[in-house]
Amino acid sequence: MSSSGASDAPITGSTTVVELLERFPGGEAADLMARLAWPCAHCSGALHEPISMAAKRHANRAGPVVRAFQALAHGGPSEAEIAEAAAKHEKRADPAALWARYTR
Repeated sequence: MSSSGASDAPITGSTTVVELLERFPGGEAADLMARLAWPCAHCSGALHEPISMAAKRHANRAGPVVRAFQALAHGGPSEAEIAEAAAKHEKRADPAALWARYTR
């Protein structure tokens, strides 16, 4: 897909880190990743990962993260949107540990 075609496509959870970096060559996507404490733009790790998976990997909720990246196309995101996207949530407990709790 050409870079002009990529910039016309909507940003979704399946949009990759590379696509975002290409879509915002002025550094807006890289800045947002830094504000979310994602080193992807700097360390070259998981560049081809969809942003929904990156959110999960970094203990962020996918919905607010996708909305924050979508807001880049309209001059955003706001500080509130960034705070919501950057909020960490607890990862799920290990199923074996949960099961052990009920089999004592």
